[in-house]
Amino acid sequence: MLALFRKEINVFFSTPTGYIVITVFLVANSLFMWIFPGELNVIDNGYASIDTLFIIAPWVFLFLVPAVTMRSFADEKKSGTMELLFTRPLSDLQIILAKFFAGLILVLFALIPCLVYFFSVYLLGNPVGNIDTGGTWGSFIGLFFLAAIYVSIGVFSSSLTDNQVIAFIVAVLISFILYIGFDYISSIAIFRSMDQFILTMGINEHYTSISRGVLDSRDIVYYVLVISLFVLLTKIVIQSRKW
Repeated sequence: MLALFRKEINVFFSTPTGYIVITVFLVANSLFMWIFPGELNVIDNGYASIDTLFIIAPWVFLFLVPAVTMRSFADEKKSGTMELLFTRPLSDLQIILAKFFAGLILVLFALIPCLVYFFSVYLLGNPVGNIDTGGTWGSFIGLFFLAAIYVSIGVFSSSLTDNQVIAFIVAVLISFILYIGFDYISSIAIFRSMDQFILTMGINEHYTSISRGVLDSRDIVYYVLVISLFVLLTKIVIQSRKW
């Protein structure tokens, strides 16, 4: 499993894919935080906060993560190396997890440079350090878990087809529905009686909760369950080749 994990990481960084994803993510967030005028601009806003990062990043990841994961299994199928992959002395689950964790590491590499934003605002605060540190670290953790769900969805979508474009579109749609779709559904009049339950099914509710700086076990359990669900669904799709 470790060998396959390393292979996937090497593929990301031996081609422009990994560098492009990290660069686009950082540039997109930097433009909204420091360049584009408006409420999202840290300087214009006047508050020692990097909330802009945590507002914009989920939407940027919504497209970038599927772009990274769309080749996970789709490329193997198209190139005809799928069966060769499964001749390795690895279980289906180990192969899936190797691809999942490789995608997750790339996300982590994209998030680490964002600490520069935190330290910049920390120093710009009046007085220095006048920033909600607990809420900021909670938001970083929430963003990491959110991206982890996107990765699991992307790997699952890639297992459904040998077409990377289709895998990308499916991953974006599922991720969008899970991130914000349940918020819209809960606002529909006929669902008002169970709106809170519907909200808790979506990522945004738990992401917002963690962003307050309090790690609620219910939020962690939600993320773990959703990730496990899509890993399990991927395993079922992969095993269907034997049916």
